[in-house]
Amino acid sequence: MVKLHQALDFCIHHQTILGYSIVSLPRAASEHIFSSVVFKCPCNSGNMLYGSVFLTVPAFILFLLGYVVNARTWCPLTGSCSPWETYTCYCFMLLPVTARALVAPLTWIGVALLRASFYECAASGSSLTKNLMCKGKGQECHKLLVKIPCDEKLLEKIPGEFLSLQAQSQLIGWLLIASITTVALISTCSRCYSPVSYLRLKFWKLYLKKEWELFEIKAKKHATRLSEINLNCFFEASDPALFRTPSNEDWQKISFLYTFNLQEQYYSMIHKYVNRGNSIRFGAGDQNPSVLGFVDEASTNESGF
Repeated sequence: MVKLHQALDFCIHHQTILGYSIVSLPRAASEHIFSSVVFKCPCNSGNMLYGSVFLTVPAFILFLLGYVVNARTWCPLTGSCSPWETYTCYCFMLLPVTARALVAPLTWIGVALLRASFYECAASGSSLTKNLMCKGKGQECHKLLVKIPCDEKLLEKIPGEFLSLQAQSQLIGWLLIASITTVALISTCSRCYSPVSYLRLKFWKLYLKKEWELFEIKAKKHATRLSEINLNCFFEASDPALFRTPSNEDWQKISFLYTFNLQEQYYSMIHKYVNRGNSIRFGAGDQNPSVLGFVDEASTNESGF
């Protein structure tokens, strides 16, 4: 039992890294199956189009799916297309969503480049590759080049001190992986601009987790009570008793994106609503530091919207 608790604690503390790993590993496996079973380079003038489609289109589809299936995309944006002044806030909110959506497509491209089959097919039909590798060598070189994906031995018949297409692909793949790792490290270092301390961030996340656990409990009780009243009135043909419930305006106010103010200590939009009331929108000194993006994400994390 102790080991189980330790394992659960490890998963909770490293849930972001584990989540990215869970997303990345199936993409790598699917790319392997896809390139082994489905992909067949035509080895003719259509190499460029065929290879490029297999390299980029699945990545683009995965990128769009990353937006579609991510609750963080839709929960803050639902019903918020009218107030123009909040568009900038939503753009900032979408930045971390976009970063998460890029994990799967970049994994696809990175693994595909390391395997080299897609790139090799596309590059063998590229006019740029032909100009570099077949400059002054006639049309026979062009014909051999497009057939290289089907027969690697043909590369030996093209003289020149160029990296093989597979080597080029793998080199680009490792450069892409190194670039992604560097960007991830730089984005992590942005925490140095946090307006609050590390321990306060820890407390803040604990507060949000508990708030949304209690929100679900209270919401279920409230919804159960309201449905009982309505059903009783329907079946008994009676008038409903007075039952107080949040208005549309109240729901809208707690659905705004969170803004931070150094002069106030509000840990969520519900916390801000019960203290500010009607002045819950942007005020003097309100800002949107990226390190506090988890506040808007907490509701979708806990409720599974």
